Amino acid sequence: MVKMGVLAVLILPLLVVGISGVVYIYRTIVQMMSKSAVRSKVVVITDALSGVGKECSRVFHIGGARLVLCGKNLDKLEELYNTLNSTADPRATFTPKLILLDMSDVNCIQDVAKEILDCYGCVDILINNASTKVKGTVQNISLEVDRKIMDANYFGPVTLTKALIPNMISRRTGQVLLVNNIQGKLGVPFRAAYAASKHAALGFFDCLRAELQEFGVCVSTVTPSFIRSYSIQPQPSNGESSMWKSLLRKLAYGVHPTEVAEEILRTVSRKKQEVFIANPIAKAAVYIRTFFPELFFAVVAAGVKEKQKIEDGK
Repeated sequence: MVKMGVLAVLILPLLVVGISGVVYIYRTIVQMMSKSAVRSKVVVITDALSGVGKECSRVFHIGGARLVLCGKNLDKLEELYNTLNSTADPRATFTPKLILLDMSDVNCIQDVAKEILDCYGCVDILINNASTKVKGTVQNISLEVDRKIMDANYFGPVTLTKALIPNMISRRTGQVLLVNNIQGKLGVPFRAAYAASKHAALGFFDCLRAELQEFGVCVSTVTPSFIRSYSIQPQPSNGESSMWKSLLRKLAYGVHPTEVAEEILRTVSRKKQEVFIANPIAKAAVYIRTFFPELFFAVVAAGVKEKQKIEDGK
């Protein structure tokens, strides 16, 4: 019995190390396969200057993709360009193309789409990443702001996608990917315009997926909970109630941009249709919203009332 106990003590650490090694090797192989899947592919990334945009630019550039990076600021795009070229092997990568694009300016997107197609003559992968946020009560957000949010988060990606998919359909290959948000699955108070735009975008790309399948064009959605910054953890405001504060903290402790970019790379290489990246609390919130909506609405309403009481007492 003593020998068996000693043997078990010795075997357990070896077993853990062995399993960890297998997992590491598996992940390394998957990562290598993902990068090889995008080699020489023409990849368009909108809002390449955001956290997720920069990380996507990095992982796809290292993977040997022919990048077309879109953003609103040419100077910052050039900084990103220099960073990418200085951190990758020039013999195994392509020089990125830079395109000025403001997704909220819907009227200019058709012309920008032509400029994108002129870069390489085709688009293999379109990553719709641009997003604009606003926070406030419904009655305090003007219709003008609502329209701007819808332009940036819905009409912008839809217009660009419609301009580029004929090229994919004619070649019977390609992939369109939407980087969405958990608020495209459930509404969070004081973010009505943003949640509405994300719901609309998710609905559009779900329909588009079915329509383009026969043409060999894959449509994917990657939905993180909240994307945190590189170093700063999101903190709820002092005006939020204890219950609502706790829920928001759990939801807001989202994923790092690097994690999102790596998942996007895997999604593209495996042609996944839908991916939801979130911690268990956020996943539980979506589950409760789907199967127990009255409970979800009651919890959210109670949180809003508690917050209003705190603000009234100030």
